[in-house]
Formats: sequence, C-alpha cells, structure tokens
Amino acid sequence: MSVTRRDFIRGGVAAFTVSFTAPAFLSDIARAQGARSRNLVVVYLAGGNDALNTVVPYQDQFYYSRRPTIAVPAGQVLQIGSDSSGRALGLHPRLSGLHGIFNEGRLAIVQRTGYQNSSRSHFQGFDIWGTANPSQPNTSGWLGRYLETVPRDALAGWCTTREIPRALTSRELSVPGIGDARSYSFASPNGAAEALNERAAATRIASHLPVELPHLAFVNGTASATFETLDRVASVSTYTGTAAYPNNGFALALRTVAGSIVRGTGTRVYWVQTGGFDTHAGQGAQGGGAYANLIGTFSDGIAAFYTDLRNQGLLSDTLMLQFSEFGRRISENGSAGTDHGAAATMMVIGGAVRGGIYGTAPSLNPDVNNPTLENAGGDVRYETDFRSVYARVLDTWLGANSQSILGGDFRAGAPPVV
Repeated sequence: MSVTRRDFIRGGVAAFTVSFTAPAFLSDIARAQGARSRNLVVVYLAGGNDALNTVVPYQDQFYYSRRPTIAVPAGQVLQIGSDSSGRALGLHPRLSGLHGIFNEGRLAIVQRTGYQNSSRSHFQGFDIWGTANPSQPNTSGWLGRYLETVPRDALAGWCTTREIPRALTSRELSVPGIGDARSYSFASPNGAAEALNERAAATRIASHLPVELPHLAFVNGTASATFETLDRVASVSTYTGTAAYPNNGFALALRTVAGSIVRGTGTRVYWVQTGGFDTHAGQGAQGGGAYANLIGTFSDGIAAFYTDLRNQGLLSDTLMLQFSEFGRRISENGSAGTDHGAAATMMVIGGAVRGGIYGTAPSLNPDVNNPTLENAGGDVRYETDFRSVYARVLDTWLGANSQSILGGDFRAGAPPVV
C-alpha cells in the first residue's frame, strides 16, 4: 500500500511516535514523497529569467526601442555569432564564464523553448516544466519517473535544496534534500562509541517495515534510506575542488555536486538552483545592476564547476541542463523591470555537448502579424517544445525511453545538443 503526503500528514505523526521518538538525524533531511556513470545536473533559475538579456539580439532595433533603460549596449555583448535565420546574437557581458565554454563548443543554447499558452504563474509554470505535462501539472515529476526506471538506490537522486521540486517527485521513491553534506549526519550527544551503538540500534528499528501499518512502514523506510546514504554523503563533506568556487550558495551547491561525482556516490540526477530572477523592478540600467549580479552568479558558478570536472577528467560524464519557468515580456515596464512572459532559453552544457545556437531568435518588431511573437506582439512565441529537449536528454544521454517517461513522443524537432 502506497502512502501519499496527505495520508502521512493525516496519520503519520502517530505512527512515527509508535516507532520511536523523532531522532535528531532527521532534522536536516528534506524528503519528497513519492559506480561511475553518466549523470545529469539540472540547473533551475527561479523566478523567470529574462532570456532577451541573457542571449541578446543586439542588432535588432526594436530590442533597444522597447527596452530603452535595461537593454544591454551592443558594444558590451559577448558575441556568439548568428542563428540560422541570420540574427546576430551575443551573451550578457557578465556571462564571460559561459562565453568561454561556448567557444570550446560545449555550450548549446536552445532559443524560444516553451509550450502553447504558456502559464504566467510561477507555481503552475514550475510544475508544468517539472511534470512535462501542461494539461496535468499535478502529476509526478519527469525526473522522478526516470529514476523509477533505474536500479533502486537511496541516493540515485540528490536535491541540493531542502524543498524537493515537482520534477523529482515520484510515487515509488524519495529523493533526499541535502544542501550541505557536512550537516547530513547521525547526531548524538554521546561519545563516538555510544553514537555508533545508537546508530546501529536505530538502523535495526528502521529495518522493520510492517505492512499492516503503512505510515510506520513509510517512516521506517525513509529512515532506512537515510542510514544507507550517510557514509556516502560523508565522503563528500571534505571535498574542496580543484577550481576556485565563488562564496555563495549556488556555487557551493555545485561544489557539493562535484564532490559527489568525484567521490562516486552513485547519484544519477542532481538538482541545483539559484533565485531572484522575478525582475519586475530595478532590473538594472544598460544590463547592469541587479540582473547583472544574478546572471553573473549563475555563470561564475557554472564556470567553476565545469573547470573542476574538466580537471578531474569527469566532464564527459556530466551533462548540465538549465531552464527557467518562463521568459519575460519584451518591453520593459514603468519600474525599469520586466513582467512575466512566455518562451525562454534553455542551455545544455557538458563535455559531450554539441555546442552552438539552436532554434531562431525572435524578431522584436511589435507588429501584431509578427509570427515570432504572440499576445499582440508583447511576448516571444515558443518555437521548440521544451519536452523535446527533455526527450533528447533522456534518450541520447541517459539511455532511457523518453516516450514512456514523458507520456508521449516529443522526439520530433528535438535539437541534437548531445
């Protein structure tokens, strides 16, 4: 009998008390309900990243007329060439780390990704991208469904935030939320020998999974999975890396992921995120200010992680997939910011990536008949279904069956990023 989160909240506390008093080692664990190999690192830019100030159409006159304050000056962009339609593009000047990776041929930029009738809601949009199901965004996550197809391992997935995203939820397994490997340990007020005895006793208690008490079985199963991962996570806690990671939460989470890959914890999917991209106001004049700091945090962290894995000879085993829940509107608002939009930009990074520009940039001419825009010319129309990118990653990189995992065939039009 499966136990849902609602069932657990309704009856789980009493069952937990029957088992044993909640121990301290569970206080730092966030759980979702539900040997060296290729791994996937999903990077989420929370809030709706401004794709047009990330990949800049610096020769489009309407980019500047519609963004008189916040547009990145043409002379400052980091040029990356033109797309298949001939539109010249450049990266934001604070993306120098990503620019270097692009020049190495290991960064793929997929423009105008999204889906029909894009949601402007952060929560619904996040869940749609997480489930890969715009019509039913309350189902299990696409990454959770992938993990159900691989050999069971309590550390097959690793989320670096306490709150498990929809994408990693599953009906069959739980993914741990471990932001800091150093705090993921069995806590005991007693000495080392007694602490080992306590851990052994707790492990024995948790091994009992009574089918007649599903809530207790759920709690004990969760505890057992925790004990199974303790030593592997502990091996990551001392990892410092071979590159200089910036001193911020995003970069340090990436360093933890690098440590897990280097130490060989067996994790297949990682989740890392950085927030603040809901830039309704004060985005920054001429591409600077608040937005420059946000996008710089992203680029600098990725560059350090990329360099670290390359130094360790593990870059070819690692694929990074970046997304945000939607893009921003084309015209800046009265508060020198941008509001919720539609199509966005995805990035794929790694040693096996076929770098370059995929898809076409929009023409920003506000004419209502402009086929690259929607909503009376106010938003960028999607060109590439985001699920086709997922399908490519699942089929080609992870060796899975994208049709069964995504609930449909989205292979057509998938950019050959890997």
